[in-house]
Amino acid sequence: MTEIRELQAVVEVCEHLKSKVLCDFVGLAIQNKSGPDVRWHYASGNLNDKYKRITVRFGKGIAGKIISSGSPMMMIDFPNDLIGKVTDYPIMLAEKLVSTYAVPVFFNSVPKGVLLVGKRETHAFSEDTQQQVKESAESLEQSLKSYLKTWS
Repeated sequence: MTEIRELQAVVEVCEHLKSKVLCDFVGLAIQNKSGPDVRWHYASGNLNDKYKRITVRFGKGIAGKIISSGSPMMMIDFPNDLIGKVTDYPIMLAEKLVSTYAVPVFFNSVPKGVLLVGKRETHAFSEDTQQQVKESAESLEQSLKSYLKTWS
């Protein structure tokens, strides 16, 4: 039952964020319980279900880089402002995203997840939008506490 409430909380936070910042896509990635890989667990505004099959290594792709660094990341004009290979960013390709802003989701002060908002056009996310994404990530940290407890 707790898992269902947590999923509902994730859906509510992501849907609210999507409408508030007027983006095309919101996704939540979480590091696997065993091993360093990161998987996308939830998406809103997705074009298809490919996100469910995307797994990236720790330090790779948007999700892996944010979890390994613990820092937010913005892409304004994918693939034009890209360092590295286009194929290292499968969520961008699967969802045809051009601009994203993503922040880490922490558990016990350690980054274990990523909250990403994206647009399918060139866009620089404002300070206000960045703050709203950070606040939503903090809300998700509270909602996912019991799910993430298995890491401690």
